[in-house]
Amino acid sequence: MATAKKTPAAAPAKKAAAKPAAAAKPAAAKKAAAPKAAAAAKPAAAPRKPNAAFMKAMTPSAVLAAVVGATPLPRTEVTKKVWDYIKKLDLQDPANRRMINADDKLKAVFGGKEQVSMFEMTKLISDHLK
Repeated sequence: MATAKKTPAAAPAKKAAAKPAAAAKPAAAKKAAAPKAAAAAKPAAAPRKPNAAFMKAMTPSAVLAAVVGATPLPRTEVTKKVWDYIKKLDLQDPANRRMINADDKLKAVFGGKEQVSMFEMTKLISDHLK
């Protein structure tokens, strides 16, 4: 019972303390805006370079070549071409867009699975690149 009486008395004190903190927030926002402007004025140190491992041309297996073509491509391009194929044939599950429904060509790439997640798909594709 004694605890219940102390709680209402402490609550108004917290509300009163919150008001001065709220008044200090706009000043803090103004201070934070000044460093952002200074950071925007700095020129970029160096343009970002792509990771060489991603840009290395990989040869797709015969099964994957049926989807993306037989020419060696970087991993990033292989993934883009697989997504183009999926979107062209509307193979994403309409209820859960993260799941890919495999047709005959993709089923061979996915190891016989009817449906895979988009995250699992990249792992399965990497097994078909040399």
